[in-house]
Amino acid sequence: MSAKRESPAAQRNRAPIAQVLSEELPERGLVLEIASGTGEHAVHFARQFPDLDWQPSDPDAQARASIGAYAEEAALPNLREPVALDASTEEWPIRSADALLCVNMVHISPWRASEGLFAGAAEILAEGAPLILYGPYIEAGVETAASNLAFDESLKARNPEWGLRDVSDIDALARRSGFSRMRRVQMPANNIVLVYRRS
Repeated sequence: MSAKRESPAAQRNRAPIAQVLSEELPERGLVLEIASGTGEHAVHFARQFPDLDWQPSDPDAQARASIGAYAEEAALPNLREPVALDASTEEWPIRSADALLCVNMVHISPWRASEGLFAGAAEILAEGAPLILYGPYIEAGVETAASNLAFDESLKARNPEWGLRDVSDIDALARRSGFSRMRRVQMPANNIVLVYRRS
């Protein structure tokens, strides 16, 4: 049985995310992807951006096995082996990167994971380097879609520490870690991309 997992959402959103990445990522360097999940994004983005080295990571061993299976099949020279990385911990296995991408983790993890994400990013990213988040969020002045409200309730039912985060809380967390939000991009299926850079 193959270790590969599949995510229909990853298949749907990879092209729109890649479009934003093409506008925000550096031309060369290392991109650290936090919470890479199945590995489908890592393969797609590594193929889309051949001049960038792509480093997938995930705290879950089964997820890393899936990432590794996709990576082995793709055999891309710029796609690295996945590493074990829990964003909420102080010690990260990657010491420096030129960009950081985190897709659909913030709402499916405790708040301390988001705190650790920005703290860790502040340690490994140089000034001006991007931290790019994708997912569903709650925003002041923007009506939250009914599907996102239902999703938020289902997440909290599974784990009270999970749930959709308010963009203003993410912005405040970013500022405390030395990041400024540079861009917000509306995405399909009531998701958004938030781009922060070291200031």
